[in-house]
Amino acid sequence: MKNKANIIVLVDNGYQELEFWYPVIRMKESGYNVIKAGFEKKLYEGEYGYPVKTDSAVMDIDIESVTAVIIPGGVKSPDNMRRHEQIPEFVKKAYNNGAIIAAICHGPWIIVSAGIAKDKFMTSFPSIKDDIINAGAKYMDKPVVMHERIITSRNPDDLPAFCSTIIAVLNDIESNKK
Repeated sequence: MKNKANIIVLVDNGYQELEFWYPVIRMKESGYNVIKAGFEKKLYEGEYGYPVKTDSAVMDIDIESVTAVIIPGGVKSPDNMRRHEQIPEFVKKAYNNGAIIAAICHGPWIIVSAGIAKDKFMTSFPSIKDDIINAGAKYMDKPVVMHERIITSRNPDDLPAFCSTIIAVLNDIESNKK
């Protein structure tokens, strides 16, 4: 039986394939509705050339229907995404509307650009640690850090813990609806 939660997985060119596909597959296996979204509805290419066709442009998604937003890393994809002000704005609106925001590797750059990092405990790929701290967050070097509805991880090695944490929170939300 399908859960009603809509999980948005953001993408742009240069996305890290494991950090995108692993959560997409895990969320689908758990029965969640996964929507692959980018700035535009089109074909995006990963770091290693693996393509993904998005289901939607972020501007076409009803923010009220979003339960979680997952932001994969790769250096280029999050940097490309934050250049479109609509992406960080979408993440901020989703967060303010009660959605879970989960980011791995360089994905937390979007949380920083969305202006929702201040006073949160977060982790990331080590090279953006200073960006996280300068945004007012408290950096922790752990596989997964969860603060309120923000879940962050460091790299592909952390994917099992990252996805398990997201799923546990989603399951908790679903059980509280009953």
